[in-house]
Amino acid sequence: MSSENNASGAGASDNKKRKQVRVWCDGCYDMVHFGHANSLRQAKALGDYLIVGVHTDEEITQHKGPPVFNEQERYEMVRAIKWVDEVVEGAPYVTTLETLDEYNCDFCVHGNDITTTAEGVDTYQLVKDAGRYKEVERTQGVSTTDLVGRMLLLTREHFRRGEKEYTLEKDEHSSTLATDSQARSPWTGMSQFLPTTRKIQQFSEGKEPLPGAKIVYVTGAFDVLHPGHLGFLRAARALGDFLIVGLHTDPCVNMYKGSNYPIMNLHERTLSVLACKYVSEVVIGAPYLVTPDLLDHFNVAVVAHGQAIPPNDPVTGEDPYAEPKRRGMFQTVDSGSDLTTQKMVQRIIAKRLEFEARNQAKEKKELAIIDALKKANANNNT
Repeated sequence: MSSENNASGAGASDNKKRKQVRVWCDGCYDMVHFGHANSLRQAKALGDYLIVGVHTDEEITQHKGPPVFNEQERYEMVRAIKWVDEVVEGAPYVTTLETLDEYNCDFCVHGNDITTTAEGVDTYQLVKDAGRYKEVERTQGVSTTDLVGRMLLLTREHFRRGEKEYTLEKDEHSSTLATDSQARSPWTGMSQFLPTTRKIQQFSEGKEPLPGAKIVYVTGAFDVLHPGHLGFLRAARALGDFLIVGLHTDPCVNMYKGSNYPIMNLHERTLSVLACKYVSEVVIGAPYLVTPDLLDHFNVAVVAHGQAIPPNDPVTGEDPYAEPKRRGMFQTVDSGSDLTTQKMVQRIIAKRLEFEARNQAKEKKELAIIDALKKANANNNT
């Protein structure tokens, strides 16, 4: 065969459409945070099309305890993560081969922690045994259990900001939950979240606005993303082509929200917002006042804010949106939701005992699994 024919044959082979690799993930996805998003980012990198199954409230309550967000809210939150291509509502708690086949998925992906049913059965054992399971690194420094713990502490312990930033003051009724840094399970227990430029690059689109793009700017705390935030970001993005979110520093959020806030620190909030598909760019540590320099630097055409009236600057007394209002570029948008971070906290406080029991039961179950794994390893080594 001639070299020309070889080249022609190779070209024809290269032009054949490669089979799409379809990836399955599933979970509760309660109070979606950057740890969930990072797991889904890693899963998407293993294939071409990512399908995420989300469990019902009933099944979560049966196997783990009550979720903070209801199932409709959780479906919405997962759909807003930019690596997710499709969401399956009411996915079964135990992942089966039938589920993978129904959605034509090649394999299932999960973090390197163990998820079990109420009876202690590994929910991924069936797909593991079939060789259709892949594992990614669990993101250290955050979990839904931890965030619930932080919110439970709001009535008894406080994260003091400003001069005492990151200092935890305890009273005589201090919860043993703390932020779960004291928990003994490596999955429920927390290590300190250490942000890196690489992690931010992984979450960022890294794209510049196209020439002539209409740039929209919003700013705020965006503390523990919820459907109210998503509704606002979706509406703001619809006002233009490129959405920039300015995130206030922890001391700044503390200044206008009080000593218990923010629940998540600036670096955690940065990754959570970057994971949202409506967001193009984030300004880390944005000023409370929307300044002329900021508007000019980013060539902002529209500045949006929600229906609630923001407080004036506590130091100067100025309206934080005075400059965009003067320029005629300020708009208010309706998120379509009345949910706030404070209301989320109220949900948890109202069911304090249920959530404390959930956290403690989760750790107990995880410790039992760890003990069993240690014994199995010891037996294998003897």
